Amino acid sequence: MKILVTGGAGFIGSHVVDAYVGAGHQIVVVDNLTTGRRERVNPAAQLYAIDIRSPELRDVFERERPEVVNHHAAQASVTASVADPRVDAEINVMGTLHLLTLCAQSRVRRFVFASTGGAIYGNPQRIPADEQHPTTPLSPYGIHKLVGEHYVRYFGSTGMTWAILRYANVYGPRQDPFGEAGVVAIFTRAMLDGKAPTIFGDGKQTRDFVYVEDVARANLLATDATTSDLANIGTGVETSVNDIARHLASLTGFRGEPLRVAPRLGEVYRIALDASKAKRWLSWGPQTSLMDGLRKTAEWFQSTR
Repeated sequence: MKILVTGGAGFIGSHVVDAYVGAGHQIVVVDNLTTGRRERVNPAAQLYAIDIRSPELRDVFERERPEVVNHHAAQASVTASVADPRVDAEINVMGTLHLLTLCAQSRVRRFVFASTGGAIYGNPQRIPADEQHPTTPLSPYGIHKLVGEHYVRYFGSTGMTWAILRYANVYGPRQDPFGEAGVVAIFTRAMLDGKAPTIFGDGKQTRDFVYVEDVARANLLATDATTSDLANIGTGVETSVNDIARHLASLTGFRGEPLRVAPRLGEVYRIALDASKAKRWLSWGPQTSLMDGLRKTAEWFQSTR
């Protein structure tokens, strides 16, 4: 099966591409390489280094005729979305709309959309939050991902089936340690370099950390499914930022103390996602424990220094 993956040179997208290639699919990657890296792209995949908003994307669809589109290209920083909501909307709303329009015109059979749990649910009324939880995003990033979900459903009326995956906090090898997203990657790189990581707020804020290879497997299963639906992809377990710092200090041998600064705007304080629907719909569940995932991540960062 021919699958087009947007953002396939990025952190999560490149792992999804690897999973697809391993399953025997023919893969086309579209990535503007702003945050993605060419060297992350599986050599079996065809890379087009263009933006999802570009008119050139139509040429890719006409040339490649994908059966399935997996959409991971995004502006993924909550902080950046707060600083410039317009740019976030241009990428995460208008870029998604452009892509979906081409999918409908090209009669793409299935569309898989990478969405977000924490940023869409906002500060949860119950933990873990399930898919029926009210959507009250606190940031433009969450708002725009929710708009993207609505557009996916709308274009489903063209006959294209879809899967929406609301991710918890994804971590693992290849995550960018120099951006504003990805506390595990940022902390790991800083500690390996002997630098104190920065904790925003009191560090008691919690996240649901899910390993990237488990997420890639969820994408495989969502691609093979035949029905249209939405599911959380997470572990259902809260882990504090303080605990992440403590675990990574043990794994990296870091003996210093984190720097503590004021909390950032637009971020939820506590979150974990109920993924029981993913188990029912996709027979998916997380297979990598937090400590195993952190160890694999630290080993990868150590090997790439």
